[in-house]
Amino acid sequence: MNPIIIILIAVLALIVGAALGYFLRRYQTERAAKARQERADDIVKAAQTQANMIVKGAQDNATKIIQAAEGEIKERRLELNRDADRLEKRRTEVDHRSEKIEQREQNLNRRQSQIDKRHNDAEKLYEDQTAKLQEIAQMTQEEARKDLYASVEKEARGDMARIVRQIEAEAREEGEKRARKLIADAIQRVASEHVAEVTRAVVTLPSEEMKGRIVGRNGRNIKAFEQAAGVDVIVDDTPDSVTISCFDSVRREVARRALSKLILDGRIHPAHIEKVIEDEQKAVDKIINEAGEQAAYDANVSGGLHPEILKMMGRLKFRTSYGQNQLAHAVEVSKLAGILAAEIGANVELSKLGGFLHDIGKAMDHNQEGTHAALGAEFCKRYGVNAVVVNAIAAHHHEVDQETVEAVITESADAISGARPGARREDLEAYIKRIRSLEEMSMSFEGVQQAFAIQAGREVRILVKPETIDDLGSTRLARDIAKKIEETMQYPGQIRVTVIRETRATEYAK
Repeated sequence: MNPIIIILIAVLALIVGAALGYFLRRYQTERAAKARQERADDIVKAAQTQANMIVKGAQDNATKIIQAAEGEIKERRLELNRDADRLEKRRTEVDHRSEKIEQREQNLNRRQSQIDKRHNDAEKLYEDQTAKLQEIAQMTQEEARKDLYASVEKEARGDMARIVRQIEAEAREEGEKRARKLIADAIQRVASEHVAEVTRAVVTLPSEEMKGRIVGRNGRNIKAFEQAAGVDVIVDDTPDSVTISCFDSVRREVARRALSKLILDGRIHPAHIEKVIEDEQKAVDKIINEAGEQAAYDANVSGGLHPEILKMMGRLKFRTSYGQNQLAHAVEVSKLAGILAAEIGANVELSKLGGFLHDIGKAMDHNQEGTHAALGAEFCKRYGVNAVVVNAIAAHHHEVDQETVEAVITESADAISGARPGARREDLEAYIKRIRSLEEMSMSFEGVQQAFAIQAGREVRILVKPETIDDLGSTRLARDIAKKIEETMQYPGQIRVTVIRETRATEYAK
């Protein structure tokens, strides 16, 4: 076949195929457009239907709202009408009462006029009778009154003096019995055991060789221990023991525990010493916190106390006074104060809290200036303790005035706890040595004539030579002696220094 014819046929076929494809695509496009148009018409119809339903619903709701509003308006109108009726009725009653009050006022005015008239008649009659009595008695009314007053006063003074003496005698006898009974009951109800706990600063050694290991080469171990713990370690001739010395009882306890642990462990060198002391410090801090919380629980005063106050109270676990543990003493004083307050009708909670916190200053008086009462009061005031309790703390040694009965109860409970049998003890030799030291130290100052340690060493009274020391010098001497006592002696509580300067003038009649 001719190639040209074949090409023509192929071209013709392509044209026919293209035409068929065009018409087929156009058909499909028109069909799809028609389908979309139908869907759009359906959506429009559905939207119109829904809009009609919404409009109808809105109309129904509007109708209901209008009906409800009309009903409410009708009720409001009825209520207003009822209120108007009540107001009208009340107005009528008020008018009626006003008329009655006016009528009663007129009656009262008439009666008042009659009473005034009778009063004037009575006054005139009284004056006439008084004048007749004065004429008969030959004495004026003022003179008669003075005479009667003098007679009654003389008789009343005699009776009053007799009654006062009788009441004072009965009150003194009854008061002493009542006070003894209160104190005895309080002590019996607390029933604390005798104090036997004393913080010791002596560490027992397994052998004498351990002293050399504690000291170390050229003293490096003992120096590292003293520097890290803040204590003095005394290694003397005492067999199988060393002594730890420190004013801070907590640091002393940390050092004691750390040294005991180092002795058991056997590794004694500066690096290990610092680690052991750090660990024991954390352990003692934990013991302090737990001790403060437990003491507050035992005294039943734990509510509302700041954690810092409980922590400071826990430090008293390692503080003693004449062998009496101060934390146990605080709990005992709190219980005694609560019992005494309940018996005499004072505030029990404040009394117990004052007794519990009265010696909190002893946990900080070793490193701060001031007495433990003043330091404790300031510390508790800083943490929001009740002002009555703060005064009880500050006044329990009469450094400030006692403003409340709770302060008096706190002082009394403190005295009972310290004075009961077995509460406190002190070695006789140490006691005598401390008393002699006080007197010798006072006598070492120029111008001192005599010195007496009294009140178990809590006060020293000094007689000075009046021609050597004047009044201003007496004040300066008292301050110097107190400062020297603080610097050179160890003692519980505080020591009062009293300087007495007496001037005597003597002449002879010849």
